[in-house]
Parts: sequence; C-alpha cells; structure tokens
Amino acid sequence: MEYILVFDAGTGSVRAVLFDTAGTQVASSQVEWTHLEDLRFPGSMDFDVSKNWGIIQTCISQVLAQSAIDPKDIKAISATSMREGFVLYDANGREIWACANVDARAMEEAKKLKNTDPDLEKKLYELSGQTFALGALPRLLWIKNNQPAVYEQINYLTMINDWILFKLTNKLQVDPSNGCTTGLFDLKNRAWTPAIAEACQLKSNIFPPVNEAGELLGVIPESIASSTGLAKGTAVVSGGGDAQLASVGVGAIKEGQTFICGGSFWQQEINIKAPIVDSHNRIRVNCHAVPELWQIETIAFFPGLVMRWFRDAFCETEKLESAQTGRDAYEILEEKAKDVPVGSNGIIPIFSDVMDYISWRHAAPSFLNLTLDPNKTGKKEMFKSIQENAALVTYGNLKIVEEVTGHYPKEAIFAGGGSKGKLWSQTLADVLGIPVKVPVEKEAAALGTAIMAGLGVGLFPSLESAITNLVKWERIHYPNQENHQKYLSIYENWRKVYGEQLKLADSGKTNHMWIAPGLTVKFERG
Repeated sequence: MEYILVFDAGTGSVRAVLFDTAGTQVASSQVEWTHLEDLRFPGSMDFDVSKNWGIIQTCISQVLAQSAIDPKDIKAISATSMREGFVLYDANGREIWACANVDARAMEEAKKLKNTDPDLEKKLYELSGQTFALGALPRLLWIKNNQPAVYEQINYLTMINDWILFKLTNKLQVDPSNGCTTGLFDLKNRAWTPAIAEACQLKSNIFPPVNEAGELLGVIPESIASSTGLAKGTAVVSGGGDAQLASVGVGAIKEGQTFICGGSFWQQEINIKAPIVDSHNRIRVNCHAVPELWQIETIAFFPGLVMRWFRDAFCETEKLESAQTGRDAYEILEEKAKDVPVGSNGIIPIFSDVMDYISWRHAAPSFLNLTLDPNKTGKKEMFKSIQENAALVTYGNLKIVEEVTGHYPKEAIFAGGGSKGKLWSQTLADVLGIPVKVPVEKEAAALGTAIMAGLGVGLFPSLESAITNLVKWERIHYPNQENHQKYLSIYENWRKVYGEQLKLADSGKTNHMWIAPGLTVKFERG
C-alpha cells in the first residue's frame, strides 16, 4: 500500500493526516498551538518556530504510531497552511521572525501607508489583487520601524506551509497560491515583484524561488529521517494556501466553479481563467493552487466563531445533552431550529458585512428586532438567524462578483465545518437560489494537498482523474424557490439596517466587530 502524508497548519492547530491513494484518511494527529502576544507590542501574535516544529514532530510520531505503517510506504509529503502568516530568515536560512495570520501589530504602519499616498493601495491592488488589510506590507514596515536589527538580517520570506517543507528539505521557496497573499506578487505573472516592496520603501531582494503546488522540491535527508521517524529519501512536494488547496479537495479546478469554505471565516472562491480586479477594490484576487487558474475571493468574517460563541454562551442545555448522548451540540440545535420560519420571526442578525476590501469593517455584533414573545424569539430563532446571516453575506458577496464578472454561479460546493449542518446547508441553498453540493470529505484542505502531492510524484495520472476518483459527494441541497424569494426581500432590508448599524460603529457609539488595520472611518465621532 502507498500513502501520502500532509500537514494542515491552521490558525489554532496543526494536523498531520495520512491518506492512502484512494483518498481515505488512514491516520491523523492534531495538536493545538498557541500564538503568543509580545506584551511590548499590542496586537502582536508571534509564531514560535521552535516550539511549533516540535509540535509537528509530535504529530508525525503519533501518525506513524497510530497507522503502524512502514514509513518507506509514504511516497509523498506536502503541506498547506493559513494564508498571510509568514516566516523571515537570515542569510544562513535561520528563522529570525515569524507571525500568525491573526497578527495585528501594524495598525500605525498600515495607516502611514494609506496616508503617505492615498492612491498607493489602489495602485498596488491593481497589480497584486491585495490591499493592506491582510497582507505582509504593513508588518514588514513595522519590523523596519520597531526592530531594525531584525530587519537588516532579513534575506528570505516564506509562508507557514513553505516553512514546514523547508524544515523537511532545507529548501526555501514559496508557492503562488499562498505567496500572493503577502501582497508582494505580480498576480498576472504568478511571481514576486520587487516594484511593490520598493513602492513601500522595503527590501526588494528577500524573495525565494516560486514553485507551483505539486512540484517536487526534494527528499527527506538522513538528519530529518532520524529526528522524525520518516524514511530517508521520501519525496517532498510543494503545497499551498488552505482555501486554494481546499478548492482542489472538493474538485473546484475548472473555470467558473464556485466553492464556499465554511469555517471560522467563510471564503467564497470563484475560479477565473485570468485575473480580474474590481474597479471599486471590494474583492480579493488570488492565484489558485492549480496553474493557469486564479480565484476571486470574498470573505465573511467569523460565521464559525459566532456560532461557537453562541453555543458556549447560551447553549449549556444542548452541550450537556451532547455530553450525555454523544451527539454534536450543533446537530441538536439544528434539530430544534428546523421548523423556525424563513427570517427567524423577524430577527435581524448583525455580524459580518459583505466584503469591501479597500474599506473593510464590520458593525457591532447584534441581534435586532427581537420580540418579547418567547414563542417567537428564543434560542432556536437566534441560532437560525446566525445561519441566515452567513448565507446572506455569502449571497451579497456573490452578487458583487457578478457585478465584476457578469457571472452568478449555477451551483456551489460547500465544505468546511459549516457544511456538516444539514439545516445550514439547506438555508444556504435557499438564500443563494442554487443547488449546494456537499462532499464526503468536509475538511478538504488536507485532501487537496494530498492530491497535489500525489500528482507531483506520479501517483495519479492527472489532476482530473484524481478528482474523479477521490472527491465523493454526500448530498445535494436544492433551493426552495419560494423561500429564496422571501430571502431576496430579507436581504434588501438587512443591507439597509446593516448600513445604519455601521454608521453607529463609525461614529464611535458602538464598537466595530472588526476594522482593517490603518482604516480611518469617515464619520465624525461624538
């Protein structure tokens, strides 16, 4: 039997997953890691490379022990990770600084970049598809301003998944699907461009080679084999960003396909044959993990985290029932909410807004328009309204994409934790007005990474055949068109109400759920 080992490095934890060539998970190990705030620098989230490499080694040991396979039967290794988190190295390849994607220390630097040249962000967006909201530019400027000794030593920059592969091969490189999220890529050419760094008065010679996902990087050397238990000579293959490899893992590898990844954040990924930027700078554009494809990406902030907050804050009864029965608490909540009518009896949920990449902010989290009738406004109605909010944001984002491309999807693929909920999946189909397909493998990033790794060493004859054989469908949710028409009306009202709530946050009367680094709101406070 032949196997593929992949690492899926998320914001909160890392997983090592062992697949066979049929796409079946043979073994897995997941360990949480903690991003530590440097108390000197508010908003900082350091990525501890020494501790986290030890965690990855632990995951390897656990997978090998759990599976009891001969390590020589692992034919390929690769990695995917959160986007935006990155690692910096000196001339000798020693890690000197690293941050997680949630690092928010560079507020002042982002503001300075915006204020120095009001048109700079838009100019760079047209080249890179990125704004200062998520990319590396403000953080690099922060290092230059606050840790000049570190800044002077910088010789290379990679993403977290590339760092894992570097630890296995000693080869520094990046892939386009994650590297482009730095904002330092020429999107069209899928390559670094020094011009962007120079425009921000940053070093322009810190860029390692670029390899597309699925390219053979090297093999496990003796030193790594002895410290990890992996076999010397095992092939290591380039990986990519988690949302892009999740797209591969659900079979979204063709132009026009739409993939919705429903995790802590919800990403909507729309495949395009050539990069297209929005004249209003509302959407993000990335390289797909598949060569010669790009993706328009829109993001809903925190649907999964909002749902977790609601469960932990208000659903002790369901959590107790879950512990007693072994059923998931979300499944219990969905069962209780299944007969809640469209619109949750008038509740207006205010959490994530539709995407506005150049001026990205969200109103204070709220449930509005509640009644005092416990038969109409209660736990199950609020639960359903959270699900509706995520679907309404997704619909609004896809309508923005339609403005830019002229294309609204005929169907969508839905994976990630949110897709485990049958009620949530059906609500999404009803709001979007299109069929929603749910794959068997919900955590698709690891599978997509395994597919590209296997492709890189010839375990699969082609990407298309791998998708055909490995991606399986669990169910399809067809929209109730009567419900869809109701949701169109609900959406229009929700947008108007959200706009008023955003004004309250912009004026300082309430607190934004999130506001992009450096963004100065345009309304007077007071």
